[in-house]
Parts: sequence; C-alpha cells; structure tokens
Amino acid sequence: MKECIEKAKVLIEALPYIKEFYGKTVVIKYGGSAMIDEKIKETVMQDIILMKLVGINPVIVHGGGPEINNALKQMGKQSEFINGLRITDKETMEIVEMVLSGKVNKNIVSHIQNQGINAVGISGKDGATLESEKRLVDDKDVGFVGEIINVNTKLITTLIQTDFIPVIAPIGIDKEGNSYNINADYAAVAVAGALKAQKLVFLTDVEGVLKDVSDSSSIISSLLVRDVDEYIKDGIISGGMIPKVECCVEGVKKGVKTVHILDGRVQHCLLLEVFTQRGVGTMIEE
Repeated sequence: MKECIEKAKVLIEALPYIKEFYGKTVVIKYGGSAMIDEKIKETVMQDIILMKLVGINPVIVHGGGPEINNALKQMGKQSEFINGLRITDKETMEIVEMVLSGKVNKNIVSHIQNQGINAVGISGKDGATLESEKRLVDDKDVGFVGEIINVNTKLITTLIQTDFIPVIAPIGIDKEGNSYNINADYAAVAVAGALKAQKLVFLTDVEGVLKDVSDSSSIISSLLVRDVDEYIKDGIISGGMIPKVECCVEGVKKGVKTVHILDGRVQHCLLLEVFTQRGVGTMIEE
C-alpha cells in the first residue's frame, strides 16, 4: 500500500505541469548516448510517448554522427571536421542523407509506433521545411554544409494537428534542390523558434552547465541569457559547452520560452525535467 501511495504522490506532483504544458509544443534534440544505449533509448521513447498522451506536442529533431561515421568508414571514406562541422563532399552528402533520412529517422519512428503512437519521419527537404544555403567555415568552402535561412512550418504543424509526432532529419534544401548537411543543434533551434515552442530540450552526454567541470554536483540549474557572456569570460562555460549554450541562447532569442540542457544518459530525464518540481540539467531563459 505504501508503494502505491508514493506512486500516487508522483502523479499528483505532475498534475500542475501537465496542465501548464497541455497543448504546448516541446522540441527535443535527440542525440548522444540516448541514441546509442538501447536501454536509455527505450526510456526516451517512453517519455516522449507519455508527453504525447497527456496532451503535449513533442517534435523530435535528431542527429546521427556515430552512424554516419560508421557508414563512411564502411565506404572507405575518412571523416574530417572543421570547427565541429563535417566536411561534406557530394559522395559524403549522399551517405549522410541515406543514414539520417533513412536508417536513423525510420528507426526512431519505428520505436514510437511500436508503442501504438503515430509518428512520421521527414527530412528538412520534405515540404522545403528547412530552406538552406551553403555555409562557409572560416571563409572556407567545406562542401554541402548548410545553414538554415527559413523554416516552413506548414508540414510540421499539419502533422501535429493530425496527431502525429514529427521526427525530423536535419537535411536542408536550397532553391536549386541541392541537399545540405545541417548541424542538428542548429536545426533544432531553428525549428523550435519557428514553432514558438514552449521548451527546447537538448539531450546531451553531460549533466548540464557546471561551475566546476570536475564536480558533477556543481550544476547550474538555471541560467539567464544576460549572464552567459560573463560565464564564458570567467571560464565557467568553456570548450565544447560554449557552442551548446550559444545554441540555447539563440533558441531563447528566437522565441522559445525555456531551453534545457539535459543529461541524456539519465533514465527518464525528460519526465524528470517536465513533470517534477526539481527538474534536472540546466535551464536557460530570458
């Protein structure tokens, strides 16, 4: 009986959050260990399905770097990066699109539909959802690497309105029909901003923003946009966390109410963040 009462208390705690987020859109950037570890992947899918069942509109934007690396290796191609962006010639772009729009995207859709929830996998090319142009890196042409210049939300909103979970592969398209490899973080920010999402959640392989990187208990639970530059200047936000936090700031500036960096290695991290008082990870807001 005691165990049942504790479960009831958990449900009661979640009620105000279910009410607050009912009918709202939450964009989830899905990547890292949460895509690789089968046990974690299962809990992420369960979290997203529960969100959908209680009236929240989840939208998934996914990466797939490890899968792309494996595919390129099998093809005898070496992966090269500049500033974290993959150098993408025509052959590499074909492989990237095959892996992201095909294998990875459809695998996520299958996981969701196996739980009895409707999902549709699209790439940014479908409905010209992610209009893009070539991106130069340090004034260098790195091939078919793109940046998003516009998000057409019609297809995404149609899927939401017809009770599907959109699963988006970050492949862009330009006016000439060329495909572009888009960084999944940037794609998630652009999509969340265009949809004016209530939340944008990044599933990562870190606990969040830490005051001391050697101390996981020093997590900064809430961070204001105006304080980010100072944290970078002081070295609290450094290394690979800088572009991640800058993406979060860009999301807030584009109209997303709150942006979250969550440790995707923690089971049910999405439910802990959305439906509990304590939450997990770092929340960035205006």
